[in-house]
Amino acid sequence: MSNTFLTTDQLADRIQYDARTIREQLKDSVLIEGIHYVRPFGRRKILYIWERIEKDILNTSNFAFGIPMANGGVCHG
Repeated sequence: MSNTFLTTDQLADRIQYDARTIREQLKDSVLIEGIHYVRPFGRRKILYIWERIEKDILNTSNFAFGIPMANGGVCHG
């Protein structure tokens, strides 16, 4: 499977978020290193994996009317 790697600015253009918001609020809370992004060669530069981010964006619609629980369930109340 081929992955599409994006810089922070390229990701910001695709998901219509400010690059600063991605760096300061989403990275390491919603976007997790090793799952959604990598640091090639152990360097400072970050490359985001588009296919994994896209998958998570599409899957979050399942929780639109509930609160996700730690055990994988959803609270609808």
